[in-house]
Amino acid sequence: MAVSVNLTKALDKDFEDKSLKEILDASPAALAGITDAKAAALKEVLGIKTIRELGSNKYFAVAGVLVALENKAD
Repeated sequence: MAVSVNLTKALDKDFEDKSLKEILDASPAALAGITDAKAAALKEVLGIKTIRELGSNKYFAVAGVLVALENKAD
């Protein structure tokens, strides 16, 4: 099954036509709204150098689950 996702608003212009692998291997600065300075801070503080590492980071994963749980709470 083919899947199509429009990430135009989520990525910097330079990455809109890149492959998924190229995007995941890129600096978090490739994401719209994350500056080079913020990407450098992620690298310095949490050792995150790529979007792949950002997306698989255990702290961000736990935070995402907590937010999802809040939305399901009574």
